[in-house]
Amino acid sequence: MIFDIVIVGEIANFVAYAFAPAVLVTPLGALSIIVSAVLAHFILKERLHRLGVLGCVMCIAGSIIIVIHAPKEHSITSVLEIWSMATQPAFLLYVGSVVVLVFILVFHFAPQCGHTNVLVFTGICSLMGSLSVMSVKALGTALKLTFEGKNQLIYPETWFFMLVVATCVITQMNYLNKALDTFNTAVVSPIYYVMFTTLAIIASVIMFKDWDDQSGGAILSEICGFIVVLCGTILLHSTKEFERSSSFRGGSYMPVSPSLSARLCSGGNGELEKHEEEDGSPSEEICLRRQELY
Repeated sequence: MIFDIVIVGEIANFVAYAFAPAVLVTPLGALSIIVSAVLAHFILKERLHRLGVLGCVMCIAGSIIIVIHAPKEHSITSVLEIWSMATQPAFLLYVGSVVVLVFILVFHFAPQCGHTNVLVFTGICSLMGSLSVMSVKALGTALKLTFEGKNQLIYPETWFFMLVVATCVITQMNYLNKALDTFNTAVVSPIYYVMFTTLAIIASVIMFKDWDDQSGGAILSEICGFIVVLCGTILLHSTKEFERSSSFRGGSYMPVSPSLSARLCSGGNGELEKHEEEDGSPSEEICLRRQELY
C-alpha cells in the first residue's frame, strides 16, 4: 500500500515537471513534509509540537508566495529545443562542474569522511539530483508532446535524456540511502532539501532561463518565499527530533518489544544487579539511563 502511494507520488511529480517550471515545482516539495506530519498526527497519533505547527504554516505561506510570483512555462514544440538549451555553453559548464564535484566527493571524500560528515553523501545526492530534475523535465516534455500527437521518440535526444534520468536517479537514491543509514533523518532531510532545491533552481535558471522575463521584484519575492519554506522545513524537522529526545528523557517512551522492555527494566536481571553493586545506583536510574541509550 505504501509502495503504491510512493509510486503515485513520483508519477505526479514527474507530470508536474512537464507542465510547470522547475523553479516552481521543486520548492513545493516541502508540502509533502506537511502532509506526512499531518497524517502522522491523526493516523499514528504522533503529537505535533506548536513549533511544528508554525513550521507547517511557514511552509504553506512560502509556497503561496512562490506560486504567486512563479515564472510562466515557456512553450516548447520539440525535444530539439530542449537539447539546444542543454548544450548551451553556460549549462555545459554547470554540468561539467557538477560531474567533477561528484567524482571528487565519491572517490576522495566519501572513503575518508563520508561516514563522519553529513555534507558528503547529501552533496552527491543534491548535485546528481539537480541534473535529474533537468532530465526529468526534458523527458516529461518529450512524452507530453508525444501524447499530443508530435512523436518525440524518433529523436535520439529523447532516449539520451531517459538514460541520464536513470543514471542520476540510481546514483542519487544510492547515496541518499547511505546518508540515511549513517546519520539521523532529522539532520539529513533538511540539509538535503536545502542543497537539492537550491541546485535544482540554479540549474533551471541556467538551462531554461526562467528568470529572464521576470522583474527584479518578482525574483526577490520567489527567493524570499523559498527562504520561508526553508526555515519552516528546518523548524519542522528540528521539532520532530526535539519531541523524540524529550520522550526519551521524560521516561514516557515505551520500547516496541515487551521482551526488550523487560530486559531493560527488570530488577531481577543479573547484569542490572551487577551495576547496582558496582556504583550503588538504584534500579530506576539504571533503567532510565538504558532507555536513553536505547
